Amino acid sequence: MIPLAERIRHTIRQDVASMHAYAIQDSTGLVKLDAMENPYTLPSELQRELGERLGRAAINRYPVRSSVEVAAALARFVGLPAGCALMLGNGSDELIDLLSVACHVPGAKVLAPLPGFVMYEMSARLRRLEFVGVPLTPEFELDEAAMLDAIARHRPALTYIAYPNNPTANLFDEAAVERVVAAVGEQGGFVVIDEAYQPFSSRSWLAKLPSQPQVLVMRTLSKFGLAGVRLGYLCGAEALIREIDKVRPPYNVSVLNAEATLFALEHAGEYARQAALVRAERERLQAALHALPGARPYPSEANMILVRVPDARRAFEGLKSRGVLVKNVSSLHPLLANCLRLTVGTPAENDRMIAALKESL
Repeated sequence: MIPLAERIRHTIRQDVASMHAYAIQDSTGLVKLDAMENPYTLPSELQRELGERLGRAAINRYPVRSSVEVAAALARFVGLPAGCALMLGNGSDELIDLLSVACHVPGAKVLAPLPGFVMYEMSARLRRLEFVGVPLTPEFELDEAAMLDAIARHRPALTYIAYPNNPTANLFDEAAVERVVAAVGEQGGFVVIDEAYQPFSSRSWLAKLPSQPQVLVMRTLSKFGLAGVRLGYLCGAEALIREIDKVRPPYNVSVLNAEATLFALEHAGEYARQAALVRAERERLQAALHALPGARPYPSEANMILVRVPDARRAFEGLKSRGVLVKNVSSLHPLLANCLRLTVGTPAENDRMIAALKESL
């Protein structure tokens, strides 16, 4: 009998064996402000209505019609431009992976600014595509010259621009992004504008799609308020979406996820109200952070704030010991040295976080 360790060594890819899994922190008993979730639940009457609706869902059938209905409802909700189409994913993570599969031609590369969303690189490497990271400036703006040089040298099949960016929370300069989009277009690749935080942002790229066929806009309903539902969507030119959709697994969005999404879109006003509360709290939190000696918060157009402190590890542990969980991102990239990422919570949660951070500093 071959020992399990030896079986693993002979059958699991070496690069997989040497990598770390995506880390999810244990939040039991803590104020959870580490994952950019909407802190608000539905009012009790809507909870009951949703429960009854899910109870009527045909979970004995494969989700065919429900997915079609969700795609059509989302297209109406976002005002999808003429000539464009939309495909669904089990969250943005699956869409990123499907893009890696669909665009994996010989020599294909994936390019993205760093620091950025870790799944761009992880998906590329797992699918055996070369990943090219281009550091942001010290103020977390696009290094336009470096981006354009990397595009010219590497001719990436996919270039990701998170808009706003994660974990820095800022919107890159629109003119700089336009020039990056144009450069990728000239090289024959595609640009994915990742608008995961669109409900909290002042700008969107969606309306530009008809004039930029090399661009795809990717969004998720996780920040909208459905993180537990896992529903992402990708928008782009009909011909392009039709090709990418060929690699999507059948029935990738469950009947329950589809019904919950349709319900949320029918009650979009409630989620818009919640997003407005988060945006208002974000500004209040920014002001409070600016008033803390030793803390430097960065501009945010998302439902999170990046803040630099004298000692991120000490501040993180101090917050956690006081019952507040945030994300210590200081080890993710040299530009993030001593940075914490704070999710915007409810007023009470934010008050508690500020008090705990003040004591921890």
